[in-house]
Amino acid sequence: MSVPTDNKAKNTVKADAGKTREAWQTLQRVILPSASQMDTVPLYMDMGTATGIQLPTAGDGDGKATRARTISSPTKEAHVEDFLSRQSTSVRSGERVSFGTYFNAFPASYWRRWTTVDKIRLQVRTQGAGSVIVYKSNARGSLQRVDTRRVEGNAESTFELSLAPFGDGGWYWFDLLAGTEPLIMLDAEWQGPAVETTLGSVTLQITTLNKTDFCLNNLRLLADSEEALAHVQEILIVDQGTQKLSDAEGFDDVKRSLKGKLRIINQSNLGGSGGFARGMFEAVENGSDYALLMDDDVVVEPESIIRLLTFADRCKTPTLVGGHMFDLYNRTVLHTFGEVVNPYRFQPSLPSEDMILGHDFLSSNLRQTPWLHRRCDVDYNGWWMCLIPTQVIREIGLSLPLFIKWDDSEYGLRAKAAGYPTVSLPGSAVWHVSWIDKDDLVGWQAYFHARNRVVAALLHSPYEFGGRVMKESQYADVKHLVSMQYATAQGRQWALEDVLKGPGALPELLSAKLPQIREMMSAHSDAVFRPDPEDFPAPKMDKPPRRGHGPSQPGKLTLLPWAAKTVVRQLASPVKGTSAQRPQTTIAHQDNRWWRMAQYDSAVVSNAEGTGASWYRRDPKQLRKMLAESGKLHAALLKDWPALSKKYKAAVSELTSMESWRKTFEQHTQNEIK
Repeated sequence: MSVPTDNKAKNTVKADAGKTREAWQTLQRVILPSASQMDTVPLYMDMGTATGIQLPTAGDGDGKATRARTISSPTKEAHVEDFLSRQSTSVRSGERVSFGTYFNAFPASYWRRWTTVDKIRLQVRTQGAGSVIVYKSNARGSLQRVDTRRVEGNAESTFELSLAPFGDGGWYWFDLLAGTEPLIMLDAEWQGPAVETTLGSVTLQITTLNKTDFCLNNLRLLADSEEALAHVQEILIVDQGTQKLSDAEGFDDVKRSLKGKLRIINQSNLGGSGGFARGMFEAVENGSDYALLMDDDVVVEPESIIRLLTFADRCKTPTLVGGHMFDLYNRTVLHTFGEVVNPYRFQPSLPSEDMILGHDFLSSNLRQTPWLHRRCDVDYNGWWMCLIPTQVIREIGLSLPLFIKWDDSEYGLRAKAAGYPTVSLPGSAVWHVSWIDKDDLVGWQAYFHARNRVVAALLHSPYEFGGRVMKESQYADVKHLVSMQYATAQGRQWALEDVLKGPGALPELLSAKLPQIREMMSAHSDAVFRPDPEDFPAPKMDKPPRRGHGPSQPGKLTLLPWAAKTVVRQLASPVKGTSAQRPQTTIAHQDNRWWRMAQYDSAVVSNAEGTGASWYRRDPKQLRKMLAESGKLHAALLKDWPALSKKYKAAVSELTSMESWRKTFEQHTQNEIK
């Protein structure tokens, strides 16, 4: 879809001398951070020269390319007063700035691979004397100068650029170099050949659970961005919490600012999958072309909405288009650039061994990071921000009723199998609490991780018996049990029991399972958190650690015999001394590793959020019982895997259908607010 705007530069007809006149439309505007977000400047603009990566000219003795060498350039602090608006900035006399950044470089390889666009145009409007310098990169991250224009006074510079060289990766970007006086960029944008299509519409849907402050903040950001709202048919908040958004202070003002586009549906807590399925459902019902799914606890870059819509509307085939996720508490850190599902382990993984999690653009910018230039093809995009065509929803259905975890990845795999790809589009993103600040493999969410991974593998694994899924699942049970995480292990065993019940059990578990899990966890001291260290007895060791050192991690060669010996000790050895009455030690969350915890009989362990701690206590009787049950359940799953796989595959259409979800929503809808 093309994005309309009142700015005269947005849709232009421009002709160079001797060339045929051609109409152009905006694909991506150059944007700048707001005054309140100056800690994100490196994502929008770099200060300094356009140095990048020095690549080797020859391979080593085996014919392999040697590692590229990063060339760093001195950077300068940006001046907040130089940012004149979200589209305009001033470059000080004699200084140089680069827009070879996450939000402003043009991801040429993605447009070449997935859309009908085969050439683009860069348009830069400036005031003052200086130079506009255009660069590109290839998939290896090498920097290449494309063109330079000298500018004076009020100038409009245009550069027509081919997408042909970007088969495997690469970006376009430009730098501004000021002369003896400041050079002002009035605005700039990347354009594509105009197309005559019916403008698409989107239902922007946020699922929330007691995150009223986040929701109000994002609604205000949307209200302040007329361009982002231009094609939003409806903003739908699915409120599944007890602290209702409609009761929050300031809600009425925000609602008025959105001019009738906001609707709230209050429903029972059906988890993320139930909330996002509601967004899909309503987008189909109201005739939108797309459903844009967003988490509640995010801060959105509103321009991302325009970019997702523009890209999706020019894709060769209906395509799911998602935004990336930056760390909310460290805003220049990109959590992940794209994800695939490892088919053998059936776990999320990175598409390339060169990629890293948690890349910080403050320490290494786009031009200095080779792996960011290789196009990253994905299996799915997290539903912190993902645009889904309603055509796809009508064909393959809505989310599976999984409550949370694996709903987004399973949907991406299901769409891919039906011929609908997913693209994680650079330059489109939200800020979200990263997984580093969470530990959802322990506690109430462990049930959903374990159950839904197996369900997804039953549906999509290409390997007999799911590859390594069952083996890794049993390993995980053992680790949790020897770590004294009995509540987590119990939840995981419930998960396998519910998988064995078959697909028909999923809808009824959607609203019923979480209360059962919370009740179970309240009976386990390892899952009961207290905020104050004084809530626990003071730690004491009856016997000092050997040679004054705590437990050490076993090496690869000794791991298996060491683990076997540890399990035997925990099974056979009674809890001795005062360990039953008081903890032996305190363990920080980052030190909570199974090989360390397995050496204690009792410990107070802090949680990932730092808000409290719980008391882990070894129980040999419980350990014996749960290890036996784990073995029994995994054996049953392996035995029934082929038959269960057929059952789940046969049930997907019904479980994800509009009518099936309609019945669920009718049962759990409380009221609507328009």
